[in-house]
Amino acid sequence: MQRIEHIYIDGAFVTPHGSEWFDLFNPATEEVIGQVRLGDAEDARHAIAAAKAAFPAFSRSTRDQRIAVLQRMQAAVAAREDELFEALVTEYGAPVSRARWMAAYSHQVIGEVAATLADYAFERQAGSARVVMKPLGVAGLISPWNNNAGFILGKLATAMAAGCTAVIKPSEMSAIQTRIVMEALHEAGLPPGVVNIVNGRGDVVGTQISAHPDVAKISFTGSSAVGRAILRGGAETLKRVTLELGGKSPTIVLDDADFATAVPLTVGAGFMNSGQACIAGTRILVPASRLAEFEEAIVGQVRATPAGDPRDPATAVGPMVSAKQWQRVQGYIRRGIEEGARLLVGGEGRPDGITRGWLVKPTVFTDVRNDMTIAREEIFGPVLSVIPYRDEAEAIVIANDTPYGLHAYVLTGDAARGARVASQIEAGRVLVNTLTHEPKAPFGGFKQSGIGRENSHYGLEAYLEPQAVLVG
Repeated sequence: MQRIEHIYIDGAFVTPHGSEWFDLFNPATEEVIGQVRLGDAEDARHAIAAAKAAFPAFSRSTRDQRIAVLQRMQAAVAAREDELFEALVTEYGAPVSRARWMAAYSHQVIGEVAATLADYAFERQAGSARVVMKPLGVAGLISPWNNNAGFILGKLATAMAAGCTAVIKPSEMSAIQTRIVMEALHEAGLPPGVVNIVNGRGDVVGTQISAHPDVAKISFTGSSAVGRAILRGGAETLKRVTLELGGKSPTIVLDDADFATAVPLTVGAGFMNSGQACIAGTRILVPASRLAEFEEAIVGQVRATPAGDPRDPATAVGPMVSAKQWQRVQGYIRRGIEEGARLLVGGEGRPDGITRGWLVKPTVFTDVRNDMTIAREEIFGPVLSVIPYRDEAEAIVIANDTPYGLHAYVLTGDAARGARVASQIEAGRVLVNTLTHEPKAPFGGFKQSGIGRENSHYGLEAYLEPQAVLVG
């Protein structure tokens, strides 16, 4: 059993002032596999002070110096890809097929940021003024448990590319991943104080970072409720904020779609990352004229999408991250039944033959109305809602009838039609006939799915402020 008893401040591993120990679980077995000692508000303040002290020198570093630092980071994390893979499977419960992609992404995202930095114009002319993009200052980075290492490193690399220093509050539920990341960053030889990492609770360490006057920027990925709290906490000091929040993404299956390809894409979009994905396509909009045909096809596809041991290469849906999350998902399944949705496949409890682990039966409801709870709220588990529509215009109305606007999917036999429909969807990213990730495209949401964008120069500029210089 691992005992993680250090945080990382000012280039050194230090014992936290906080004294609370937090249990770490294997979600596939429900066994305790480790403990992490959590930092507290005092630890957060020390980390912020170290980042503030390091900012003047690091903000003046050159483009080439920052690229060299990022390249060292990428190499150090890449060398630990197998360790991250193991942590993702054991600590998070990611199926091995998904975990390998996630582990590789953790270092690939650093390379993407370095490539953006190499081409970015920090200086430009605006009439008679010279405009210089200046780093904001200390960045507070708060990451979620559904890809902790990847989010830490993507946010951190972007902040550093801009010339910012950072204080990171990772998910305490993912402390094994965090330990691997801390060790890799230390091995990369980063300047002391540029990166500081404090394990801790969101309402303690996260709150301190969000409210502290010496933190200029917050980047948070997580729930909309927490995002709103962070926005309130940063309002007093007018912090710059990037929030990547929840989603209730529609998958619009148009009436010309070939179900042989559309249904596997629908299930893949809905069950990605075991359903624990903000971009999951959990509202499936299907033409009423083809509803029965679609229902038959999706039942077959879901039954061929097994939930089980994440170490089994055949497993497509792994366990929920915690007992609390498992209970939350079960509650939504019960609510769907109570509100009158028709259960097509799945339901309450664990999959057949499984007696331990926080596994959920991959579940699909049909005859769902868009005002039902399961169609309005983010479940964050493998539970999908099939909503029939009369025509394309109604499909677009239903798709947009949500407080969220992060992601959407359009499945069609006519790519041009798909692009036309996509242009009418209120979402930060719309995928037509694909599940492909494009790291150079902006990522973020409309409405209550967030503020700002990540990736490429869109994300880099979230850590920069333009200064106009005019010389008479």
